[in-house]
Amino acid sequence: MMKKKLLCAALAAVMLMSLAACGESPVEEEESAAPAEAQYRVGICQQMRHASLDTATEGFKDALDEALGEGNVEYLEQNAGGEQSNCTLIIDGFVSESVDLILANATWPLQAAASATDEIPVLGTSVTDYATALGIDNWTGTVGDNISGTSDLAPLDQQAEMLHSLFPQAETVGLLYCSGEPNSVYQIETVRGYLEEMGYECAAYAFTDANDLASVTQTACDNSDVIYIPTDNTAAANTESIANVALSAGVPIVGGDSGICGGCGVATIAADYYELGAATGRMAAQILTGEADISQMAVEYSPVVTGLYNAANCELLGVTPPEGYEPIE
Repeated sequence: MMKKKLLCAALAAVMLMSLAACGESPVEEEESAAPAEAQYRVGICQQMRHASLDTATEGFKDALDEALGEGNVEYLEQNAGGEQSNCTLIIDGFVSESVDLILANATWPLQAAASATDEIPVLGTSVTDYATALGIDNWTGTVGDNISGTSDLAPLDQQAEMLHSLFPQAETVGLLYCSGEPNSVYQIETVRGYLEEMGYECAAYAFTDANDLASVTQTACDNSDVIYIPTDNTAAANTESIANVALSAGVPIVGGDSGICGGCGVATIAADYYELGAATGRMAAQILTGEADISQMAVEYSPVVTGLYNAANCELLGVTPPEGYEPIE
């Protein structure tokens, strides 16, 4: 098994070098300082660019630098551009580089890391449900082996209650999500149960990627009084496309995170992704210094959950924000 992993890592490295020689790259490389005095090398694979994931990466690096000292960590930071195959290439490259720790920012990088190594410590962040992402039965809160991390799961029951308080007269709720994201499927199944208990008629509208997102959103709008979108990375990276359809149709959206709400929604109860990343960075510091055994570290949840609203969209759609919620800046 080890020989197979080493061979895969070597092939991945050759593929990356070949692409670079042709002037092409399958991933977006981030600017990353490589201080001569760095004691640790940390590989960061971010699934795609959008505000929530970007903020989680920032929080992770800030907390780790604060814990270990500025300049003591070299970050090998790469963005997969929303391509699952790129996550595999990036992670295999980190394994071949023998980094000290891998940060897997979102579900696809976590799954790639779990397949690529059972030796290098792997911390996930912006992952909603680890049991779903990693196919774990009888979830106890701890992954074990070389994997742990933080979850961005917001209280789905509270999100359902928020939707009900905002739209008590609505009859139909469209559940819009990417079918290729396991954690989105998990959230949709869970929140659907809460909403149906409240008397709503729910219908799921799954898109496969950004190419069919607008058409599926239009179908959802045509058949729904209100739409719910979970913490879905593909949706978060394409909120403008969703907003163009939903706002024109006059259909409000309740989002699962601040990025979705800020782009196309009216309100959310969401994790603070900077604090989520920072919590992951503190876990990384404990692992790198030997203070903690990652196999014994339980997955942590967002230390901060906040009610937020999109002032512009609320005004446009005539929605009164919930009391105590904060406007998204």
